[in-house]
Amino acid sequence: MPSFAIVTTEPSELCAELHNRMPVILSPEVWPAWLGEGTGGRGAAEIAAGPYPSDGIVCWPVSPRVGNVKNNDPGLVRPIVLP
Repeated sequence: MPSFAIVTTEPSELCAELHNRMPVILSPEVWPAWLGEGTGGRGAAEIAAGPYPSDGIVCWPVSPRVGNVKNNDPGLVRPIVLP
């Protein structure tokens, strides 16, 4: 059965304004090690440790529609203007 997991970590400075955790974001250079293809010997936990730098993330407000699993359209990730 196909499955997936979202691995979380402590938030970056930017994300801490919104939540107490954030998804682990892996930079392309660690993808082979994360997938077990590298020879560096680093464990997954070491690779995923810590938040992704805030200067590599863009943040914008989105519609509250995001919180309803019945909604599934591109408009969910479009920026909105806050009142």
